[in-house]
Amino acid sequence: MTDHPVPEHLRRIRSFVLREGRMTPAQQRAFDEHWSRFGIDYTGGAQDYAARFGRLAPLVLEIGFGNGEALAWASEHDPARDYLGVEVHGPGVGRLMNALAARDARNVRLYKHDAVEVLAHEIAPGTLAEARIWFPDPWHKKRHNKRRIIQPAFVALLASRMAPDGLLHLATDWQPYAEHMLETMEAAPDWRNALTPGQYAEKPDWRIETHFERRGLKLGHGVWDLLYRASMK
Repeated sequence: MTDHPVPEHLRRIRSFVLREGRMTPAQQRAFDEHWSRFGIDYTGGAQDYAARFGRLAPLVLEIGFGNGEALAWASEHDPARDYLGVEVHGPGVGRLMNALAARDARNVRLYKHDAVEVLAHEIAPGTLAEARIWFPDPWHKKRHNKRRIIQPAFVALLASRMAPDGLLHLATDWQPYAEHMLETMEAAPDWRNALTPGQYAEKPDWRIETHFERRGLKLGHGVWDLLYRASMK
């Protein structure tokens, strides 16, 4: 693997604030009983995901899966592909592991770690068939906009991990962030709009409407989806 160092900007500024909260007893049991099955401990070295899953299949990455509702649904309804989830908040990871264990899921593995470091050090170039970043923290205040995960250095790093023509699916319910995403992606040399330049996408069937999204819609928020393809290597 050719190492892709984490840009200084991404090392210094986190796109998240770690507010763990208190895990329920069930969520803590999930780590005790299911982490060895579903979890991947961050080591800082390239992973052999085919060995992890016991097969060679297209790999889908979801960054910041929250409580795991969408990731659980997608992996169940798309058994031909393998799913890799990255989330820093323990309660959501525990909740998802319990859901996966309840249906004996075989095609999901999880990191509880910073997504930038996972991308830079654990995922080899050309590995990902698809990446999903749905409803990331919009960092509403202007002085915090630099914390948004969708930045030029980050999308360049992500592009280096995609298979040729791999798909990136972004979604947000905050219009200023949607505009920022569109501006950033349209200027990114390693990506092209999957529809036409400058265009948002209709919500694809594979993105279910989550509890979080329904809450936003009730508050009058819009929702914007963006689809981009990695440049052919």
